[in-house]
Amino acid sequence: MADTKYDLIVIGSGPGGYVAAIRASQLGMKTGVVERAELGGICLNWGCIPTKALLKSANVFEYIQHAKDYGIEVKDASVDFPGMIKRSREVAGAMSKGIQFLFKKNKIDVLKGFGKLQPGKKVEVDDDGKKTVYQADHIIVATGARAKELPAMPIDGKKIIGYRQAMTLAERPKKMVVVGSGAIGVEFAYFYNTIGTEVTIVEFMPNIVPVEDEEVSKQLARSFKKAGINIMTSAEVTAVDTKGKGCKVTVKTKKGEEVINCDIVLSAVGVTTNLEGIGLEEVGVATDKGKVLVDDYYRTNIPGIYAIGDIVHGPALAHVASAEGICCVEKIAGLEPEPIDYNNIPGCTYCSPEIASVGYTEKAAREAGYEIKVGKFPFTASGKAKAAGAPEGFVKVIFDAKYGEWLGAHMIGANVTEMIAEVVAARKLETTGHEIIKSVHPHPTMSEAVMEATAAAYDEVIHL
Repeated sequence: MADTKYDLIVIGSGPGGYVAAIRASQLGMKTGVVERAELGGICLNWGCIPTKALLKSANVFEYIQHAKDYGIEVKDASVDFPGMIKRSREVAGAMSKGIQFLFKKNKIDVLKGFGKLQPGKKVEVDDDGKKTVYQADHIIVATGARAKELPAMPIDGKKIIGYRQAMTLAERPKKMVVVGSGAIGVEFAYFYNTIGTEVTIVEFMPNIVPVEDEEVSKQLARSFKKAGINIMTSAEVTAVDTKGKGCKVTVKTKKGEEVINCDIVLSAVGVTTNLEGIGLEEVGVATDKGKVLVDDYYRTNIPGIYAIGDIVHGPALAHVASAEGICCVEKIAGLEPEPIDYNNIPGCTYCSPEIASVGYTEKAAREAGYEIKVGKFPFTASGKAKAAGAPEGFVKVIFDAKYGEWLGAHMIGANVTEMIAEVVAARKLETTGHEIIKSVHPHPTMSEAVMEATAAAYDEVIHL
């Protein structure tokens, strides 16, 4: 039985919670983490990691289908859908065990059960009716989020599903409608389309992946249509009839209503924060529109209580939650961490082609009043991309014309999620475009496109 007094208790063990706990332990705090399910939270067990395992399976199958393009003959390749699901779950399981190891290494106690705040810096942990109250000098709430439900299509887990069910289906659906085209929607659309499902994406906004630069959105739409994915933009699902064998999805468009028949509807319309029943109201923690209000160091209005991750304002991304957890804990420990610059947070989408972006889009930069220089380098001009058989996409960079500040970068293509960190680091270091041009990039690599796009912005590009 763990001692009931801690320096820090973290409620939730996702990428915000477990990282905060480990950093706190490194800084000498006695730390406990409350978790009702698997260590690692949604990201590790039901989000980022297992979806990437599924996407890799799709990548491999796609390679095999196009093996002849590389001078290789492969016969009778087929999809083992249960095998793909099994591998994905095994990857997630191994990573969750890795968190167990890290907790043991850092002497962090796991407090199994549902955590609820109580007045006086206390946390009640309910483990199947057995309740234990723990005391802490500091409490971080990191309870994350779950799939959002729309009134027109309540998730039943069978015919109308969320991301969690999408990665554990018993059999591959023949037809699927994906509602929403953010990262979750397009990643699953790519996965299921690649393994043979007929996929239709329904997006309320005028472009798919609507938070991205418009040129990136249009390129992904072209790539998806070429791959056989049906795309409906400026469209809204108004009803889903699940009474028959499959689903009848009513979609309202500018041209009128259309009914689509499918086996499964995947709701990928965003997430809802997990704030219910965790004692926020009882202890007086202030919230607004489903988010906990915090300052630059994640302190709530109640001394000793903090909040990080999806439940606070900011991008609902795993790496953001981790950075917030570290910043919060270091402040608690008396260090002087720099507040997070939310305009320098990279976003990555792992469909094929991949998408990676950071900073201002071209439209946002112009709206902010910047005079800008824009450079673009297509992967069709990249020797490495052509050799790899991945010429789709481009790198686009945006600089402030007056001072040379790197305002933003937007990439679509193979492996661009591995390339965006160069831009994040360069922006953090206030690197100018000329410094990037003069930084020798290795040849042949995909990353050369960053240098070439920058050179294009300053009319110095060589390979265009």
